[in-house]
Amino acid sequence: MYGKVITTAEVADEFGESLPEWVEIRIASDAYRQRILELQINKGEASTIALAIELTDSAVILDDYKARKIAESLGIPIIGTIGVIISAKKLGVIESIKPYLQKIRQTNFRISEEIEKRALEESGE
Repeated sequence: MYGKVITTAEVADEFGESLPEWVEIRIASDAYRQRILELQINKGEASTIALAIELTDSAVILDDYKARKIAESLGIPIIGTIGVIISAKKLGVIESIKPYLQKIRQTNFRISEEIEKRALEESGE
């Protein structure tokens, strides 16, 4: 779905498992910018935004409200996890978003009933 998937070492550490080989790990070169962002949001989100500032023609996957607002204010295109799932359905990568929403509900990921309802409508389910 995406030309290249890049993440940061901080996000990879938070994930806690090995990432697929097609995910590239990079470190933002401006550590100061990242530390400033860490005063407002967690390390993973701060590193993601700091790296996105350095990369041209990129978008970030962010779900945290505060991190999304910071990225938007910096002009960084964002998409959330649910948006990625909807895109996968629209592109024919997956047949239905329902199984993924069910899996998400079994985690500590918070999704409101309204967002879930809109996601199902947008994906035609």
